Amino acid sequence: MTDKHTGTCFCGAVRIEVNGSPEAMGYCHCASCRSWSAGPVNAFTLWKPENVKVTGGSEFLGHFMKTPTSNRAFCTRCGGHVMTEHPTFGLTDVYAATIPDVPFSPGVHVHYAETVLPIKDGLPKLRDFPVELGGSGIAIEE
Repeated sequence: MTDKHTGTCFCGAVRIEVNGSPEAMGYCHCASCRSWSAGPVNAFTLWKPENVKVTGGSEFLGHFMKTPTSNRAFCTRCGGHVMTEHPTFGLTDVYAATIPDVPFSPGVHVHYAETVLPIKDGLPKLRDFPVELGGSGIAIEE
């Protein structure tokens, strides 16, 4: 996957573009992501920040930073979630649903110790984050 992909918020006012390939894809089960996404699990695609660009509607982009690790961006018109910048990781999560033409190929479950929806899919289930991102890297059985 080396091309350009585009997406929008729920109403289309905020437009986003990602270039190249994501660094990782997977599912997050943490309480913050569940609350933010209003679902039992959040599907993420992680990109280097230089590969993510808001191409339109930046005046409608609002931000909420509950913790220093997650700067969540949303459309102020429709409330649609767009992405989360993770400055301490050097990565930006563009929600898989925001860029629907990127083939979603998850490789890991993170924060699986907090899951409310056990998923048996054969993918690695990490208690928190990989060691490379400051987590324990400890795997949990399905």
